[in-house]
Amino acid sequence: MEIKISTKQILRVLAVLAWIIFVGLCVEAGGVISNAFYTLVLNPQGAASFWPKLDLSSLYQYDKGYFLVETSLMSIAAIMKAIMFYLITSILSSKKLDMSQPFVQEVGRFVFNLAYLSLGIGIFSRWCVENTQWLVKQGITMPDVAKLNVDGADVWLFMGVILFIIAQIFKRGIEIQSEHELTV
Repeated sequence: MEIKISTKQILRVLAVLAWIIFVGLCVEAGGVISNAFYTLVLNPQGAASFWPKLDLSSLYQYDKGYFLVETSLMSIAAIMKAIMFYLITSILSSKKLDMSQPFVQEVGRFVFNLAYLSLGIGIFSRWCVENTQWLVKQGITMPDVAKLNVDGADVWLFMGVILFIIAQIFKRGIEIQSEHELTV
């Protein structure tokens, strides 16, 4: 007995996974932002148990400005990841995604937006990694970049380039499809 899984079923499962990831990324972004605010405004000891269980007390004691820069870069990357998955959940749950005619403006914009977000995540993640490495050279004890959730900048940049290529293919497909509709 062969079980056949349809594209529609796969898209439903992917939509559920995208929602789960989106919620997790929102929690991460909110955690970084709220802990940075809490540490800077209310309780400097919060740097010792920063989100997610990071010790940024050495950085905070060295300079509050560098602490703000580091947490801002972490926040921007986390927010962009959350926005990316928001767009994914939106397109998967909207009725605008029509598999019989995939080359539409909505999908083209979606792919371009994912490409821009991927490049942005890559740039801000790389900036945060370089900033962290510079801080370590200054003698500041810093957590590993993997624990800061900013590692893999090269992968994000690579994905952004691939998505730009796919977006250009979609753009050309949209042009061909609209030319075809005009001639019919």
